[in-house]
Amino acid sequence: MSKSNEKLFSEFPPVSTEKWMEKIVADLKGADFEKKLVWKTNEGFDVKPFYRSEDIAGLKTTGTAPGEFPYVRGTKKDNDWLVRQDITVENFADANKKALDILNKGVTSLGFKIGKEGLTKENIATLLNGILPEHIELNFTTCNMQSVKLIEILVAYFNEKNYDLTKIKGSINIDFVGIILKKGHVKEEWITEMTAAINAIPPQMYLFKAIGVNAYLFNNAGSFITQELGYALAWGDEILSRLIAAGVEPATAAKKIKFNLGVSTNYFLEIAKFRAARLLWAEIVKSYNPTCRHDCPNEGPNNQCCDASKMNIFAQTSTFNQTVYDAHVNLLRTQTEAMSASIAGVNSLLVTAFDESYKTADDFSERIARNQQLILKEECHFDKVADIAGGSYYIETLTDSIATEAKKLFTETKAKGFYESVKAGDIQKAINASADKRFKLLAQRREILLGTNQFPNFTEKAGSKVNGEGSKVKDGRCDSSVPCTLNPTPCTLLNTKRLGTEFENLRLTTEKSGKEVKAFMLTIGNLAMRLARSQFSSNFLACAGYKVIDNLGFETVAEGVAAARKAGADIIVLCSSDDEYATFAPEAHQLIGDKEILVIAGAPASTDELKAQGITNFINVRSNVLETLQGFNAKLGISSTK
Repeated sequence: MSKSNEKLFSEFPPVSTEKWMEKIVADLKGADFEKKLVWKTNEGFDVKPFYRSEDIAGLKTTGTAPGEFPYVRGTKKDNDWLVRQDITVENFADANKKALDILNKGVTSLGFKIGKEGLTKENIATLLNGILPEHIELNFTTCNMQSVKLIEILVAYFNEKNYDLTKIKGSINIDFVGIILKKGHVKEEWITEMTAAINAIPPQMYLFKAIGVNAYLFNNAGSFITQELGYALAWGDEILSRLIAAGVEPATAAKKIKFNLGVSTNYFLEIAKFRAARLLWAEIVKSYNPTCRHDCPNEGPNNQCCDASKMNIFAQTSTFNQTVYDAHVNLLRTQTEAMSASIAGVNSLLVTAFDESYKTADDFSERIARNQQLILKEECHFDKVADIAGGSYYIETLTDSIATEAKKLFTETKAKGFYESVKAGDIQKAINASADKRFKLLAQRREILLGTNQFPNFTEKAGSKVNGEGSKVKDGRCDSSVPCTLNPTPCTLLNTKRLGTEFENLRLTTEKSGKEVKAFMLTIGNLAMRLARSQFSSNFLACAGYKVIDNLGFETVAEGVAAARKAGADIIVLCSSDDEYATFAPEAHQLIGDKEILVIAGAPASTDELKAQGITNFINVRSNVLETLQGFNAKLGISSTK
């Protein structure tokens, strides 16, 4: 850049925060600033409409570099991450063939899910044949009680092949908390199994993890971001403290823990979540005084092992917000989620296939999922810059806010005891309550799932996508078929419903009824209002799978009713202006009677008067969309298939 351009904006005087606020308040024209522009997050803090340098002036972490304690800006100096894909192993030879294939297509991290019956030396050799563990990451999930056996088989295999153990990266996902959250199974001796697993891993395999903090379960159950993070930290801290009490050296214990976190579509907050996670975990590990036992390039004051404070994060995109209808929108969700995780500097990432909400992912959807990450690397170059978000006033402030709220929850949970809280069901209840709140927000369209509760594909049929009960998932709060070994009363499990499940059940019910429900837009009067309200109503009613018949307008109500009946309408929606409803609505009600369902689009001032005349159905932005549509189905004799 030439010197003449160096002071390109020097002629513009600086604008103070006070001046910005004066302009904003003036433009609001008397509206309340707090109500209009301040976002009240579910995470427990407010987000302002703009941030300035003074908002981050007091933050200590902004002066650190990537790869430096406390790692808010990343645990490494670059931003390369591993592209992961999981394989459920049913046949070891087939799984090996698939693994070799996807390794040639961009995958750098493999996750194998293995049943306990197949854990033999021969099967593992078949599974890993032709795979070079020194160059990729190998992750395994199997029965917790078989984990030590699997480690011993792996170590023997690596030694037999003369691999350099210092280059072996990966994990054994030992987790005795997840089976309580999902199934209610409690095993009190879990720390013994974890200690044995750690001891079975040779010291040279210092890059290999043994224990999984599977907090993605909270994310997939509908938790808020600070809940997922706060409980994840309490989970990791409980494991760390118990391992140390069992005789494991603090630095070793910390290095054997891997955090498996989810990623939701809350784009900027998710970036901040991962940054806050590293910060808080570094502080937690430091409090246990981990010390270096070898010549360590990352040694801190008082022989502190700073490497032990590095959080290893495996992120996977959420399944909670995936949908059956308009499933290709899932690609947009997972892409923004993958962007959040990669910008935030995770160690490895799994993108969920877009069709996993209703079927087993196939070669096509798995290829798309892989390529979503490869695009971020090869075309967007996200891996070339460490902590891309660093220095952003907004994200730095979000990082601090999330860290503050998550730390509060961590402290509260630690005081009660994380494991005891899980066994008592307290954590599950808290997360399920958050999920219930989100279900309610979705029903009211205060949370949006594109293609499900807003702007649905009017003509889509999903019956062919699902088998039997389809997307109708058990709510997961308690399964009587699963023994609950602690509580004599029914146990509390994590919610398993996806966010859009109830809307999908509603639409599938309509679809499977065999009845083509027709919703007719009786547009009349004020042109702008009738068009706006017919568009709103069309989207509203299409969420139930109704066939929408829109119109340009009618001269009289009688003409509109006649056209609706000729079209075979089941529902007639009167779309006009508030003032005109006082005349048009009673006329329509008198003509329609009980033959069709009359719906008024809007919330006119005359609502009470119209209700007194027997007009009871109104749809507007304050309506509970789900309950309203379920009510229409009931009136039409379409019963739920639950």
